[in-house]
Amino acid sequence: MPRHEWRIPAGLILLSLVPILAGAIRLAELAGSPEVNPGNARFVAMPLPVVVHIVAASVFCLLGAFQFHPGLRRRRPRWHRLAGRVVAPAGIVAALAGLWMAVFAELPAGDGPLLEAFRVVFGSAMVAFLVLGVLAIRRRDVVTHSAWMTRGYAIGQGAGTQAVLFIPWTLAGTVGETSRALIMGAAWVLNLAVAEWIIRRRRRPDRAVTRPVRTTAVSSAAARPATAGRPAAADGPVPHGVPRYRAAP
Repeated sequence: MPRHEWRIPAGLILLSLVPILAGAIRLAELAGSPEVNPGNARFVAMPLPVVVHIVAASVFCLLGAFQFHPGLRRRRPRWHRLAGRVVAPAGIVAALAGLWMAVFAELPAGDGPLLEAFRVVFGSAMVAFLVLGVLAIRRRDVVTHSAWMTRGYAIGQGAGTQAVLFIPWTLAGTVGETSRALIMGAAWVLNLAVAEWIIRRRRRPDRAVTRPVRTTAVSSAAARPATAGRPAAADGPVPHGVPRYRAAP
């Protein structure tokens, strides 16, 4: 497979590393007996959806990155289908677990109602997009399936984009409650904008290549039918002994 086809999956995996590493640290913390503090109180009080969300989101982001490899889709369609049967459920489970935490868990320090609303809106949209993608492929509508799955994956990758956007704000100073919510919301919107650009690019019709049509000259003898069973008059020389007929005027 061409090396350039691995650029997109590699970039998506790289974007996933920060939230996956943070999730692994959180899982290691919950596996022990962590001391409860304002930063981890909501996770310690409700560990099950946290574990489900981290594991499902990690599978969704890592395995889902390979679904954007054009060579795998063309040359390994069976692998693409089998991986999709894992990616789609993992994404739906991750989004539902995130919604559970957003609605029922206590707001941690630094979060606020605006960020909670963003999480509910984008989490619900992620579930809807992935379900629509599954329904589309069951109808054999590959184009619609690809579009909805791309949108769902874009929302699922929000944590990676948020980590990137937070870098300059963190270096500049303390991030407040409102600015934190706006940065996280902007990451989801940015990912969806890129997803829409990719979807429209896929649907762009190929440019038609217009080539001149070559026409072959047809002899007048072939174009004019013979009269009264006689062959058409020939323009070239006639072999010796063969009579020449002329077409009737």
